Amino acid sequence: MSIRLNLINNSNLDYPNVVIFQKNQATVSDGFAIAWHVISYLGQGDNHPFAFPLNTLYISASDSWGNFTPQLKANAGDFFHVAQTPSGDNLMRAGAASSPTEVQLRNDLPQGAINANVYKNGRLLAIKTGIAPGQKAAFSFKPTMWIGVVSQVEEGEVMNSATLSNINTQISLTGISSADIVMTGGGTGPSSTPYKFSLENVKMA
Repeated sequence: MSIRLNLINNSNLDYPNVVIFQKNQATVSDGFAIAWHVISYLGQGDNHPFAFPLNTLYISASDSWGNFTPQLKANAGDFFHVAQTPSGDNLMRAGAASSPTEVQLRNDLPQGAINANVYKNGRLLAIKTGIAPGQKAAFSFKPTMWIGVVSQVEEGEVMNSATLSNINTQISLTGISSADIVMTGGGTGPSSTPYKFSLENVKMA
């Protein structure tokens, strides 16, 4: 299921840099997240429609040489592993995860660390690096998204705790099929106000 969202810039700033992301609940204490979708050059009064798949994820593994396995569809409760086969190192399903709310990936290679990469709608959503043989990564996401205004952040980039501390808007998408996200506030000088993101024209599933 994909939610149809539409960001509308009713703020006092032309061309804000808006970032949208989710936090991996399995590793939320790590203090970082991936910039899943960055919306740039959105003029005042302009809108930017985009799709937000609620449950559909894809997972891939990569190595230190920059090689990536094909992406496999991943649902909560799925367990994957990377193992050595006659055709090379392959990512494969390997039964059920130890938690029904998580997507898990284990490194079953004899040697060499790997990275686990999770994608939503073709964009990188989360990553776990340096998974040693015998170790596993876990991913779990609430039906919510975080949104805020940042500077000089690109899609797929890791955002640290300092950047995330400036993003305070969490939007619940439970039961929603479509909605406008209206951005207000901003500006420059003493009359500027904090940015605010509000859901309007909400249609329930």
